[in-house]
Amino acid sequence: MSVMHKIRRYWLQLYMKIVKEQATPEYIARGWAIGMFYGCLIPFGFQLMCSIPTAFILKGSKIGATVGTLITNHFTIFIIYPLQCWVGNKIMGGNLTFEAITQLMKDLLEKQNYDALFALGGELVCAFFIGGALLTAIMTPITYFFVKRLVAAFQAKKAQAALKRKGA
Repeated sequence: MSVMHKIRRYWLQLYMKIVKEQATPEYIARGWAIGMFYGCLIPFGFQLMCSIPTAFILKGSKIGATVGTLITNHFTIFIIYPLQCWVGNKIMGGNLTFEAITQLMKDLLEKQNYDALFALGGELVCAFFIGGALLTAIMTPITYFFVKRLVAAFQAKKAQAALKRKGA
């Protein structure tokens, strides 16, 4: 199985998770946007504790709120978090290098103790949240409108096919 085949299969599975949920496009999109919001803003591991209750409160898809947080996962955090911190640090006017940020985060993930956490320092933690806020401001509306459009198009095609079957 080629890499392109695996990627195509992954995207098809994700597409089906999005469009097969039996709800309005707005409900589904709201859940995915909630998941993306917390996936970009909150550190990995705490996202579900925030996204699921928010999906209940804002009446969004719980499936979308869960899967939407997976923008940050065991594979992507090695790219997203250092980049997010670097951007946040630049917004703050800091001078941390991308390499220094990557090394600090690598130490934290390897050691997983309080010493490694405190070694990050307040500047990097602030940079994480500022960079995350920027990523959130970009990705949340894009996710909402993309998913809403995707689901609405799928549901329209499905309704049209049902009318053709009824009329035939």
